[in-house]
Amino acid sequence: MKIFRLFLTSVISIVLLSCSGFLFAQDNVQIEEETMKDPIVKMHTNYGDITIKLYNETPQHRDNFLKLVEECFYDSTLFHRVIAGFMIQAGDPDSKGAMPQKQLGAGGPGYTVPAEFRKDLIHKKGALAAARQGDQVNPQKRSSGSQFYIVVGRSWTADEMKMIEERTGIKYTDEQKEIYETLGGYPFLDREYTVFGEVVEGLDIVDAISLVDTNPADRPLQDVVIESMEIVE
Repeated sequence: MKIFRLFLTSVISIVLLSCSGFLFAQDNVQIEEETMKDPIVKMHTNYGDITIKLYNETPQHRDNFLKLVEECFYDSTLFHRVIAGFMIQAGDPDSKGAMPQKQLGAGGPGYTVPAEFRKDLIHKKGALAAARQGDQVNPQKRSSGSQFYIVVGRSWTADEMKMIEERTGIKYTDEQKEIYETLGGYPFLDREYTVFGEVVEGLDIVDAISLVDTNPADRPLQDVVIESMEIVE
């Protein structure tokens, strides 16, 4: 799933068994979003662990991601698209056991998720966002049901941020501009792709993955595997 092409697409569940089982409890009681603690998911990869916080401000993406984690959907999938200084992308079920020459990026669970854009959620470094099909076939910017990316990006100067604001029409807060100027990220994706979480531990692992050697289709030459995911909070 390519960026600007096929790129970059309530229930509280308590897991009672590991991914080898399927028993979990669900509570359909509605809880005010602001009182809920952001769920934490740990991603185990062959490069190390990445811990992710999911935003309650994007409940449809949050719940969908948690559902897929509970179903072990991501286990044994690959980071199939890696671009240094930009992002690392995963979530294609067709990547499980894929041969080196196989083209990846078009797979998913068979559904999409409505966009949940928010002014306060930006593509800073470490942001978790949903991949999607391009605008020509997806004018509503609906997200892939499973594919996601983690932003690597770069830092931007104050002059560059001013130019980006003029080009996109987005007005950033002083705090957001400072984040892009110091931590970095990729502001051109803001309000084009839904940001629904962030890495809270393991950015060094994200950086390491972003620097692996890739083929002309941006697939790593040596598989970067999501061995499993678990909900830890």
